[in-house]
Amino acid sequence: MIASTRTVVVAFAVCLLAVCGAHAQGGKPHRIAIQVDQNDPAVMNLALNNAENIIEYYRDKGEDVDVEIVAYGPGLNMLRADTSPVKDRIAQIASTDASFPAKIAFSACHNTLQGMEKREGHAIAIVPQAKIVPAGVVRLSELEEQGWSYIRP
Repeated sequence: MIASTRTVVVAFAVCLLAVCGAHAQGGKPHRIAIQVDQNDPAVMNLALNNAENIIEYYRDKGEDVDVEIVAYGPGLNMLRADTSPVKDRIAQIASTDASFPAKIAFSACHNTLQGMEKREGHAIAIVPQAKIVPAGVVRLSELEEQGWSYIRP
């Protein structure tokens, strides 16, 4: 009787570990949206530090993570190909080994871009790692509605 009870308990524990392990590997990824709305290299670098630290933390745990940095208003300068003080760092982060299930994306506000182009009188290129979204604040709100965590450095 004791042996069969022990067998049932061990079998239950093994099944529980298998389910927990499957959940950890196949579960939802951690999703973090980071806002950049200031034309301040310190804030831009802090956002990139946050992104790298988040990715490293979950990489060490073997868990999936998606990070999206959304730049709008004066923060769009972070993603300008001509004047970004952090464009080399963005390129380095975006080219990090993709063999781990971590993804970083950069989103540039189209509304802000149009305003900058109108003020400056010429087209403005965005770093190739970024995609243009219709509105930065709308993108952030959509990500939050989808369950993303929100950080503003």
